[in-house]
Amino acid sequence: MTRLVAAAGRTGSGARQARGLNPSSARVAVRKKTPTREVRVQIDSRYEFIDLVQRMAEDLCRVARLGRTTALNVGLAVREAAANAIKHGNRLQAGKRVLVIFQVEPQKLVVVVRDQGRGFDLQRLKNPLAPENVVQNHGRGIFFMKSFADDVNFSRLPSGGTEVRMEKRVGKRRRRRGLATGTPIRQGGEVR
Repeated sequence: MTRLVAAAGRTGSGARQARGLNPSSARVAVRKKTPTREVRVQIDSRYEFIDLVQRMAEDLCRVARLGRTTALNVGLAVREAAANAIKHGNRLQAGKRVLVIFQVEPQKLVVVVRDQGRGFDLQRLKNPLAPENVVQNHGRGIFFMKSFADDVNFSRLPSGGTEVRMEKRVGKRRRRRGLATGTPIRQGGEVR
């Protein structure tokens, strides 16, 4: 079962009924002082929904006025977070869900991915750029998330599971680092 709840436009039960949403399962929150738009999608722990989540991330990046390349990069980061939630968090268990929350704010896009698993120890992750790990076909998801988002935070939820919170700011240019050494790199690619 996949459930999509979008917060936009009119509010109240009449608006939910007009969109064909069940008023008891849909919540639309409107904040008058903060023009935050929020989209929530809850998916089963199945890989077939990852493309949907990635496309939503890319489309909402455009809504947030982020460029095409940034949209593709953020889409990849969100894809990796969803894949990790499905595989490592929920361990592909059919009864467990992944919740993805997109918040479009005036100066940033915030994406939260929550699973219902046991959590993991971030300190035990191997460096995907270490020579012995470069040829491995796994272990790069968190590296991509940290590379493509301005801020990434991992936390264990009190009810169980892990939450990944990624933030991409509008107009923020990240100072890129060399992949293996941490050496600063200029936009053209030359080493400083």
